[in-house]
Amino acid sequence: MKRRDFITLLGGAAMWSVAARAQERMRRLAALMQNTNDNPQGQRWLAALRDDLQKLGWIEGRNLHLDARWGGTDMNLLQRLAKEIVAAKPDVIFSSSSSPTRILMQETDIVPIIFGNIVDPVGQGIVTSMARPGANVTGFVNLEPSVTGKYLELLKHIAPRVSHAAIFYNPATAPYHEIYLKPFKAAAASLGVVAMVAPIRDLAELESVMAMQARESNHGLIAMPDGFNTFNYREIVALAARYKLPTVYSDLVTARAGGLLAYGNDIADNYRRAATYVDRILKGEKPGDLPVQFPVKFTLVINLKTAKALALEVPLHLEQLADEIIE
Repeated sequence: MKRRDFITLLGGAAMWSVAARAQERMRRLAALMQNTNDNPQGQRWLAALRDDLQKLGWIEGRNLHLDARWGGTDMNLLQRLAKEIVAAKPDVIFSSSSSPTRILMQETDIVPIIFGNIVDPVGQGIVTSMARPGANVTGFVNLEPSVTGKYLELLKHIAPRVSHAAIFYNPATAPYHEIYLKPFKAAAASLGVVAMVAPIRDLAELESVMAMQARESNHGLIAMPDGFNTFNYREIVALAARYKLPTVYSDLVTARAGGLLAYGNDIADNYRRAATYVDRILKGEKPGDLPVQFPVKFTLVINLKTAKALALEVPLHLEQLADEIIE
C-alpha cells in the first residue's frame, strides 16, 4: 500500500470514529440522594457509582448524563426533587435509600429505579420478592435485621458492665424499624441487658435521650441503621462523647470520625455494584428481572482513642477481629 493511500485510510478511520462518537446516544441517569451536596460520605458513595460506570464504558459528557439531586432528610424537598426527576424522563433513576425510593415509586411505575442501600425491601412493599422484584424497581440491600443483636453483643464485649441499652432511630427515615427491634430485644434477653427503645425526631430529642441515659451508670446505646443517623453522624458522635456513652454504629465512617465502634457493610461497594445494574438496564434488561442483592463486604472498625476516653479496655480478641483500628 502506498504511503498516501495509507494516510488517507487512517484519516478516514479517524473521521469514522469521530462520527460514531457523535452519533452515540446520550443516556440519562438521575440520582436522588438522602444526603446533602456538602456531605463527604454521600459524595464518596456517588463517586464509587461514577467510577464503575466509567469502567463499564459509560462516560459522562459522551454517552451518559448524570443528574444528581441532594435532598438530605427533608421529606418535602425529596418529594419535590422526585417530581422534577421523573418529569425530566431519565432512562434510569438511582435512589440512595428507603425514603427516596418510596417517594420515587409514588411518582413513576415506568422509569427503572435502582436503590443502593435499603432495608427489608419486601417488607416495605418496594419489591415483591428478592429473586424477582417485579415492576420497575430493584437494587441492593443494607444490613439484615439480625445485625442489631450482633451490635448488642459487640457493645457487651467492649463495655461488659453495660446493663441497659437503648436503640435509637428516626421513624420518618427508618419506616422499617420494627424488623430491627425484635432481634435487639431477643439479644438483650439472652445477655441479661434491659432493652430500651428510643424513637427520636431530631437531634434535640436524641440529646434528651442521651442525657437521660447518662444520669444512670452502665448505660449504652445502639444507632439503628437509619438515614437520619447516617446523615447526622458527626453530631451524634459528638453527643455520645459529651455524655460519655459507649455507642455502637452501623456506619463505618462514624467510628473513623470518633465513634467507639462500627460494624457494617461497605456502602460504597453497594454503589459500585449498582453500576452493573445501571449498565444492564441501559442495555435493555428489565429491573424486575434483576434480583435484589445482599451486601458482600462487612467491616469492623474500633476506635481505641475513644475507648480510652470512655475508660474502656478493648479485649484482645475483639482487636484481633477488627478490620480497622483507629489509634
